[in-house]
Amino acid sequence: MPSNAGTTRLVIVESPAKAKTISGYLGPGYVVEASFGHVRDLPRNAADVPAKYKGEAWARLGVDVDNGFQALYVVSADRKQQISKLVKLAKEVDEIFLATDEDREGEAIAWHLVETLKPKVPVKRMVFHEITKPAIQAAVANPREIDRDLVDAQEARRILDRLYGYEVSPVLWKKVMPKLSAGRVQSVATRIVVERERQRMAFRTAEYWDILATLAVANPAGGPRNFNATLVALNGDRIATGKDFEPTTGRVRAGAGVVHLDEGGARGLAARLEGRPFTVTRVEEKPYRRRPYAPFITSTLQQEAARKLRLSSQQTMRTAQRLYENGYITYMRTDSVNLSETAISAARRQIVELYGERSVPPEPRRYTGKVKNAQEAHEAIRPAGDNFRTPGEVAKELSAEEFKLYELIWRRTIASQMTDAVGSSVSVRIRAVSSSQEEADFGATGKTITDPGFLRAYVESSDDENAEAEDAERRLPTLVKDQPLTADELAAQGHHTQPPSRYTEASLVKALEELGIGRPSTYASIMQTIQDRGYVTKRGQAMIPTFLAFAVIGLMERHYPRLIDYDFTASMENELDEIAGGEHAAVDFLTSFYFGSANGAGDQTIARSGGLKKLVTEDLSEIDARSVNSIPLFTDDEGREIVVRVGRFGPYLQRALPGEQPAPKAEGEEGGAQGDRAPIPEGLAPDELTPEKVHELFLGGGGERKLGDDPATGEPILLKSGRFGPYVASGERKSSLLRSQSPDSLTLDEALKLLTLPRLIGVAPDGTEVFANNGRYGPYVKRGDEFRSLDSEDKMFTVTLDEALALLATPKARQRRAAAPPLREMGNDPLTEQPLVIKDGRFGPYVTDGEFNASLRRGQTPEELTIEQASEMLAEKRAKGPAPKKKAAAKKAPAKKAPAKKAATKATAAKKTAAAKSTAAKKTATAKATPAKKAAAAKKAAPSQASANQD
Repeated sequence: MPSNAGTTRLVIVESPAKAKTISGYLGPGYVVEASFGHVRDLPRNAADVPAKYKGEAWARLGVDVDNGFQALYVVSADRKQQISKLVKLAKEVDEIFLATDEDREGEAIAWHLVETLKPKVPVKRMVFHEITKPAIQAAVANPREIDRDLVDAQEARRILDRLYGYEVSPVLWKKVMPKLSAGRVQSVATRIVVERERQRMAFRTAEYWDILATLAVANPAGGPRNFNATLVALNGDRIATGKDFEPTTGRVRAGAGVVHLDEGGARGLAARLEGRPFTVTRVEEKPYRRRPYAPFITSTLQQEAARKLRLSSQQTMRTAQRLYENGYITYMRTDSVNLSETAISAARRQIVELYGERSVPPEPRRYTGKVKNAQEAHEAIRPAGDNFRTPGEVAKELSAEEFKLYELIWRRTIASQMTDAVGSSVSVRIRAVSSSQEEADFGATGKTITDPGFLRAYVESSDDENAEAEDAERRLPTLVKDQPLTADELAAQGHHTQPPSRYTEASLVKALEELGIGRPSTYASIMQTIQDRGYVTKRGQAMIPTFLAFAVIGLMERHYPRLIDYDFTASMENELDEIAGGEHAAVDFLTSFYFGSANGAGDQTIARSGGLKKLVTEDLSEIDARSVNSIPLFTDDEGREIVVRVGRFGPYLQRALPGEQPAPKAEGEEGGAQGDRAPIPEGLAPDELTPEKVHELFLGGGGERKLGDDPATGEPILLKSGRFGPYVASGERKSSLLRSQSPDSLTLDEALKLLTLPRLIGVAPDGTEVFANNGRYGPYVKRGDEFRSLDSEDKMFTVTLDEALALLATPKARQRRAAAPPLREMGNDPLTEQPLVIKDGRFGPYVTDGEFNASLRRGQTPEELTIEQASEMLAEKRAKGPAPKKKAAAKKAPAKKAPAKKAATKATAAKKTAAAKSTAAKKTATAKATPAKKAAAAKKAAPSQASANQD
């Protein structure tokens, strides 16, 4: 697209990939350059604060709270070089177009660019929701001014998060553990995960039984001959199902009015129904209709990518970013389900081409979002352009991960404009009277789809892996009232109630969205933050809170409940939206939140309490650190209270009688010297600390247990648990358990045998001692600095001196074993199609695709690891790229000998030359040092507040 004759325009976007794509759509006279994201931010630490502000009391915050919440912005160290380039370009052009993203973050970046570059030429804002030639040309032709309301809303959000983090995080440092952080959204997200785990910990399972009947039709008029029906009532009373039990007691809910069958009752009833006639008592048929799903928004894309492709939120957004920047999809951070008229027309044309005219409804479909304050002027996530490219057309241009995400978006978009899926559903009741005259009612349901409609293109997945897919049919025979049936089989079947499922990243994003907390641009970063801070770990897709999260959330609930209240956090999002709409002033909102001014906007509960500042300072003395870091579990059979303590070296169990104070834990103590402590193994989930597991940890797998006394010394022999696993100790002697040994079954004789290690085998002819021992890489023999591996643990106790010397005389190369076969072959990676295998490595089992390796996490076994989990682990490694190769040290050439005097003269001259070169090199290195390296050095030299950064 040619610019005005003689006019040069600078177009600034956020990323180089975006710049490359856009530059291809603009003609001569346009210079497209990237800002590399945000160019300014609040100072991260003391080193970032400019010298003239270092004496200011508010410089630590980066916000002058006493002067209208003026923010102190500094150019990021790693952006200074690029900013210098942009400043130079801005002086050489006639006009500047700011083409950052269309959301609030993008608007704020545009404003920061103006504030930083201070251009002397006209500046215009161009916006677009897809990177296609028509969209870019339209954006250039229709620029607008920077929207200050959007900028104010983003700035208020950033300041709010800084105030929250920098005021609340120090409380966690003092009362829980150093380097922790709190955040307006991250703390609420952590609370949601912790509350779900509490429900699982309080859950008590219940067993219930019913009967599955396989029934047959004598002469079926249509459909199958056999079908299954389940016992639903006995003598008119409903049979108990999982929903009828109290989750915390495992008992039937009061007033449920149900029959609770146990195993004996179910088997007995099944026996009494054998050979009895069955009769259809009721048949209800209803039409079935299912409307298509709305097009993707950010949250639903993350949810479906997690379910179908097993991608984390971060992986989904990174992949979507690449697709957007290269012109394949529209902007991926949106909460609007709208489609433009152009997009609707493109979808309907493609549906006719692929599925026929009958698959297109007479009128285009319009969707209304359920997200509070959604930006309806934006578009949903869809394929870019006026004519959608099918997955087949782009397959060769995209990576495997990009292709699968594009196909997901394309299918969802196409399906959203297709006809409903229609069919019929049938509900049948059948009765049989037992030999004891009991009336047993059975139920069966069926579904038949006569026209799949949109289901041809797309079927949404469920968080419940056992849920039936919406396109699944359950066909029943054609049945009529009073029709006789025979029972081919009557099987009593038992069930157990299940605790609520843990959150996945997808379901947690969904929960935040439903609560009105967070925004599309923050979901992925929140998922990552709560994991990076050590509040949540992942086991497969499940998100498990750590005991550290329990301590932090416990403190917040007791002392700052409003700060993690769901409604309060959502109301702040609403007020930020109102600032974006020009309905409220950012200063009033921040004043109310921080100082408690009841005159401004903001939450009045915080205002009446004196605001955040007063809340976190006056209440600090009331917080008992020991209480906060204690998570009660239960009382054991001996009346001792079992609690989890969150300590400096990790969580551990402690038990004591009510009112009894356990002896203080010694500095660096690993095990339970007093017998009342036991470390909690890494990877053990909170809900797995059952009474049985706790007993095991105290007596077998942790803590301390006396095995007996050493007959030779009289000293006690103790089984302990340390950070590297279980070990036995007696006096100054210690020895780790062998791989083949279990702490539960370890005997005194086995412990005595372990304490003989390292075992002196004998003395070699040259006078050096030869030992056998167990090490990090298994059993071995040693003479001086020479080591050789033994092929079994038993050999440590039986190998003779001659055998050891013969083994030590064997060259190491001969001892190398052939490559061990893989522990397991998993099949092809669903993302890359590369074969995945699990191997046993130096540091334990790992999964590999031949190029990238990922160690199995604690708690994962080669047998239980799923291919989806393996794929996700390797995708994370792949995203980080290959590890940098170490450079081999250059070999020095041997120095030539010189006469003493000449050598001394040369040495002096060499020293002077080397010193001069060293000084010059240092100056050159300093001049060439990247801003990122300087920033890293500055950060290391100054106390950091980075751990308090939010969201």
